[in-house]
Amino acid sequence: MGRLSATTVKAIREPGRYGDGDGLYLVISPRGGKSWVCRVQKNGKRRDIGLGSAKKVSLALARERAVKARMQVEVGLDPVAERRKEAGIPSFREAALEVYAQNKATWKNKKHRTQWLTTLETYAFPLIGDVSIADLDGHHVREAIVPIWLNKPESPSKIILYDYKAFLASSGLMP
Repeated sequence: MGRLSATTVKAIREPGRYGDGDGLYLVISPRGGKSWVCRVQKNGKRRDIGLGSAKKVSLALARERAVKARMQVEVGLDPVAERRKEAGIPSFREAALEVYAQNKATWKNKKHRTQWLTTLETYAFPLIGDVSIADLDGHHVREAIVPIWLNKPESPSKIILYDYKAFLASSGLMP
């Protein structure tokens, strides 16, 4: 049984973290905003997962969401990534394949058309293919390029030429 009650959640105003038990916390910011957070730990790594605003998410719903998040972590899933999948935010691989399908007919040179996808499949997808495009940043691009920079200097240059931001913008997946 949790330590908080619906009445307590409404009444608390002091900034801080208030534990309900099993890793569920009500977090009140210095400005008074209230939100639910589930703290999970797997393989020695701790992570806080947002469960929503206390204005929109009741204590009972926060408890349900916390149970679901803990179960997902326990079986090796990332609850945040699962939520993004449900929301329809594609991974880098999904976005790249969509852009390829949309643009391959416009590329006149068949060799370049094949190389574009093969380069991504060989070098980018194994490292960042499953990363949500909402999470992509320069660190991810570097992670994909550094291992091949000295051995195959032409491939990283091609990856950079097809800079992922321009590629996402052309796909309509990013403003």
